[in-house]
Parts: sequence; structure tokens; C-alpha cells
Amino acid sequence: MHNVVRIIFLMIIFISIPSCGSFKKINNKKVSALGKTRSAKRVDKISSGNSLKKKSKVQRAEDYIKKFSNVAQEEMKKFKIPASITLAQGMLESGLGQGTLARKGNNHFGIKCHKGWRGKKMYHDDDKKGECFRVYKNAKKSYRDHSIFLSQRGRYSFLFNYKTTNYKAWARGLKKAGYATDPNYSKKLIDLIERYDLFRFDKRRFLKNKKTLLAEYYKVKKGDTLYSISKKYGITVKDLIKENKLKNNTIYLGQELKIN
Repeated sequence: MHNVVRIIFLMIIFISIPSCGSFKKINNKKVSALGKTRSAKRVDKISSGNSLKKKSKVQRAEDYIKKFSNVAQEEMKKFKIPASITLAQGMLESGLGQGTLARKGNNHFGIKCHKGWRGKKMYHDDDKKGECFRVYKNAKKSYRDHSIFLSQRGRYSFLFNYKTTNYKAWARGLKKAGYATDPNYSKKLIDLIERYDLFRFDKRRFLKNKKTLLAEYYKVKKGDTLYSISKKYGITVKDLIKENKLKNNTIYLGQELKIN
């Protein structure tokens, strides 16, 4: 009797062992399948992110031109700086908008702080380590400051004797005036202008085909005068009066003045 019981007991154990193993294998398959699904999702996500980064340099350049050509033309209209030069400088100095100064400080022209700059600042290695660069609220303000920078500094004054269609003279003049230390600076500007036909934006007929930029306004603060505002934004007092339909030079606290 004892032997019979022992045999039955051993048979039960023998049968149950492979059963437990099978169960574990099934569970492992489930876990493995789930793991593969999650891995696939991660791969898809990474691939999607990489595809955005795979834009060619030409595509990124065209994106930049499309985004800022209108701004460059408006600056040309107001300050007589060739739109092709402004665009080429922006493209070169900002690394097509992807450089550190452009991404973190909206500085598309590598303009340093210089004496008298009261705006925000950031520090970046350039000709020297930890140099001070200007920070702007947006890229459009960087474009405006670039126009003011060139038009109000004496060493660039001779450039305005050149026609806006003479981009080669402007490019060489910028190098001569010391805008950049790179000995090939003018050549790089000319190459960009000719590679992407940027000179087409120097023709005034293109201005008529572009939508006017949204008007920008300045709120008058204590101590402001039309003259101080005109110097700050690179617009003449006469134009300020005309744009805002003022009767004279009188302005009041809190008044909003159109400045472009």
C-alpha cells in the first residue's frame, strides 16, 4: 500500500514539473513581446527626431531666407543697406539661425556689447574667451540693431555711398571697415549672395510683392523726447512726426508711437 502511494506521489511530481516550466516560458514570451513593442516605439520616436535634423544645409539656408528676406527688405527700405548683404551676414554670423548666439540670444549678426549697450548680455567665446554679446527679445530686433549699428557708426559711413545693388562693394567694404576678423569674410558673403541669388531682394519691385511687417510701437516713458526715441530706433524725428501724424514735437507720458 505504501509503495502504491509513493508511486502515485512521484507521478504527480513528474507531471507537474514540465507544466511549471511551460508556464514560465509563456510568460517570458509575453514579457519579451511587450519589450519589443516598447523598443519599437522608442526607435520610431528617435527616427522621427533624427529626420527633422537631417535637413540639408541648402534646405536650412532656404528656410532662413524665406523667414527673414522680408525683414531684410524692410531694413533696406528704411536704412539703404542692401537686403542681400543683411541676409548674407545673418546667414553667416548665425550659422543659418542655429548658432549659440542666435538660439540663446536672438543675435543673428554677432554684434558685441560695446560701450553704451544697456540691454541684456550673454558671454561667448569668439576672438577671445568669454566675450560680451548683445541679447535681443526676438530676431527682428537683432535685424533692426544691425541696421542702426551700421548706419550710426562712422567707420561704416563710406558704405552708404555705394548703390544698394552693388553687393560686392558692400561686402568688401564691411571687411575693410573691420566688421569681422576673418580674412575671407567678404568672399564668404559674396559666395552666399551668388549661391542663393540673394541679390534678387535688392530690387525694389520685390518690396511691392511682400506683405508689410506688423507695425511696431513704443510707449513713451518719463524723460523721453522725439529726438531720444529717434536715436534709439534709428528713425528721424521728421519721420516720427509723419508716421504718427503729430502736429509738433510734443509727446506725452504713456503715448504709443509707431516706430516702423
